Amino acid sequence: MKFERTFKIGIREIGLNNKITNLGMLGFLEEIAGMHSDTLGFGINDRGVTHKAWIIMDWKLKFIKRPKYDDSIIIKTWGKPFSKPRFYTYRDFEVFDESNNLLAVASSKWVYFDMEKNKISRIDLEMLEKYKPEAINVFDEEEFDKLNSTIISEKPILTYTIKRSDIDVNKHVHNLNYLSIAYEALPEDIYEGEELPNVRITYKHQIRLGETVKCYYSYIGGMHVVEIKSEDDKILHSIIQLY
Repeated sequence: MKFERTFKIGIREIGLNNKITNLGMLGFLEEIAGMHSDTLGFGINDRGVTHKAWIIMDWKLKFIKRPKYDDSIIIKTWGKPFSKPRFYTYRDFEVFDESNNLLAVASSKWVYFDMEKNKISRIDLEMLEKYKPEAINVFDEEEFDKLNSTIISEKPILTYTIKRSDIDVNKHVHNLNYLSIAYEALPEDIYEGEELPNVRITYKHQIRLGETVKCYYSYIGGMHVVEIKSEDDKILHSIIQLY
């Protein structure tokens, strides 16, 4: 079953051209995913009972048309089915304007994390059925392909130390802050230009308060790629593709 909410685009979600940014849209998508889970007893407000939380592992976003400041957008989201218990699940999104024109589509991959045991929980079919999943894919591929390191640059573009404002309710860097950090590593002309319509983010390893990370940038196969690694280069935290 699709879960639907209407949002108004505010000043925090727009860029210099008054249109919603990639970061702004992902914020709305994250918001509606949390709202949906809250209605079913698996959300933020239930953590005191369940001691578990949904953690994002992958984002894929594609814009068809960018709405602007003060526009209302209608976002629909749904969980996707699977045939046997597993440790991850998928959620898709559609974004429409008030005239029912499709503005953007997105897909995401999540795990259900046990905060007490500090490990991923298996998602069983009984839990899944409460979401009334829909076998609808907004992209041709049903699942995400695995992203591996492709950066050829030997020198980091940016070194960044994690601040308290980067940390979320799960006590690690908020998933959208990875994108904010990655934007700081982009060439000036790309950063100042029109936002690229396609975003792919994969999260490999969490980052915590006080840790220092390095960002590496390359332009590969028509994509602007930023990889976020640990200070000693031993841990790959995230790969961000913009194209």
